[in-house]
Amino acid sequence: MTFEENIKALSDITKKLEENNLNLEESVELYQKGLSISAECEKQLCNAKLKIQEHKEREK
Repeated sequence: MTFEENIKALSDITKKLEENNLNLEESVELYQKGLSISAECEKQLCNAKLKIQEHKEREK
């Protein structure tokens, strides 16, 4: 998934969790999915930052 798709998925998960219509098991499952997506977002951001740093280094 793209970074933007991951952010949308996190937003959807947050909305579902805030609605309080889920049982405990469903809430925990969504929370864990959110943690996984969040980790992927962090990885994508780190990769983007690295690419920018590499580009800046080549310009020097």
